[in-house]
Amino acid sequence: MQKKVLIIVSPRDFRDEEYFVPKGLFEKAALTVDTASTALGIAYGVMGGEAEVNLLLEKVEVKDYAAVVFVGGPGARSYFDHPEAHRIAQEAAKMKMVLAAICIAPVILARSGVLAGRRATVWTSALDKNAVRDLERGDATYLAEELVTDNNIITVQGPAAASKFAAAIIYRLQSSNS
Repeated sequence: MQKKVLIIVSPRDFRDEEYFVPKGLFEKAALTVDTASTALGIAYGVMGGEAEVNLLLEKVEVKDYAAVVFVGGPGARSYFDHPEAHRIAQEAAKMKMVLAAICIAPVILARSGVLAGRRATVWTSALDKNAVRDLERGDATYLAEELVTDNNIITVQGPAAASKFAAAIIYRLQSSNS
């Protein structure tokens, strides 16, 4: 059975390369990709990219996927305390499936409670100085590394590591029996 990956983007201001690079690599690896958001239609990246959203967050059935991926960018802040984003992250973690977040999106995982006792990384800058505190408040151990894998949870600092992010997810999916 072909594995499916769910990518979650904000309707506006997701980070283009954090969506398009992994999506392209997932499809090249023969994975089926669905894109979810809070609105159907076109989601707009900060650099002008357009992603076709085919699934609303509230309609996501986590059990239908082998991996759930949260994309960063300024728009990801809209999911920091979003109940459906938290539900999806919590269900994915409970099912021990691949759960991944890039850039600022690990804050979503931390605030949903799934990083407790885990190692993770997150984008840090003058603008996002609270991100590390958010991880630590979620009882995660912050590592100042580009990519951190803690069992089934994969976190990456930012867009420069988008291809490494995708490769880590693909590797985890190919090495799992699910």
